[in-house]
Amino acid sequence: MDQIATTGTAAGPTPRSTSLTPESFAQATSAIVASVSRVIDGKPDAVRSALVALLAQGHLLIEDVPGVGKTMLARALAASVEASVRRIQFTPDLLPSDVTGVSVFNPIEREFEFKSGAIFANIVIADEINRSSPKTQSALLEAMEEGQVTVDGMTHPLPDPFLVVATQNPLEMEGTYALPEAQRDRFMMRISMGYPDARSEALMLRQRDSDNPLAALRPVVSSQQVAELIAWARAVHVAPAIEEYAVALSHATRTHPELRLGASPRATLQLVRAAKVWAALDGRGFVIPDDILALLSPVFAHRLIPNRVSGGARSRSNADSVALVLQQIAGAVRVPLASRQ
Repeated sequence: MDQIATTGTAAGPTPRSTSLTPESFAQATSAIVASVSRVIDGKPDAVRSALVALLAQGHLLIEDVPGVGKTMLARALAASVEASVRRIQFTPDLLPSDVTGVSVFNPIEREFEFKSGAIFANIVIADEINRSSPKTQSALLEAMEEGQVTVDGMTHPLPDPFLVVATQNPLEMEGTYALPEAQRDRFMMRISMGYPDARSEALMLRQRDSDNPLAALRPVVSSQQVAELIAWARAVHVAPAIEEYAVALSHATRTHPELRLGASPRATLQLVRAAKVWAALDGRGFVIPDDILALLSPVFAHRLIPNRVSGGARSRSNADSVALVLQQIAGAVRVPLASRQ
């Protein structure tokens, strides 16, 4: 696939940062990947996707059957970064106020005080998010989009950076609720862990027979370093032709005859933001079409609804049909030719 040439070094223009260099960016991100991989063995794509969501300031939805390491991946990422972490176990009786917080009357001061909920952390693990009611799920909408919560008319900012890593079981599992379209659209990416290969599963048996590798993890980057990594990735160059390519892919989903719901403008924005991080992790200072295509399914698939919905929009057959449509769109939309921008 042709690349978009840019001015600057062979790797593209260097993103501006006060303290980072390409070498220090690679060193820090490699340390995070290595730390998480100590717990999540044999799943490099899932680990990389989690890092992309963190540095692109998005949110990650991990969807798969129970027992394949969804929560472990979220906890390993949180343990590898020096940041505040909270875990919310979503259950049918969980209330929105348990997530966002509540105002409590202080009889001494004779005024209401805000008691923050579990959402007030840099990394929030929303475990089995689809086991709570849509009313409770909606408590995350404002937080995930605007980085704040509003309780009793008062707005409270959330810590920065802020990342929600949610796990979800398929709808076929008993006692779950489908995520509303607006909630799914708040997640930058959706990934699946999948079953480990035989070697990785055998290694897991030996390593975890007497020890929990998660307990040994320590932060490998500080919160300040995370902020610098985010700023570095944000500065990656995106040529106008690449932006038009992302928009064309998004528009194609909205007009495809087999899709009832296409990608939102938010999805286009998050696709480009994720592609910037993807390019930075590959040591480039600019985005190429391959970056966009590599992230097309993780960023778009969970937002799309096919015309023929059977057994719920999240069923396996519908997921397969959406994946097929995205392949058709990727093959039909013209890829930008190499040009100097």
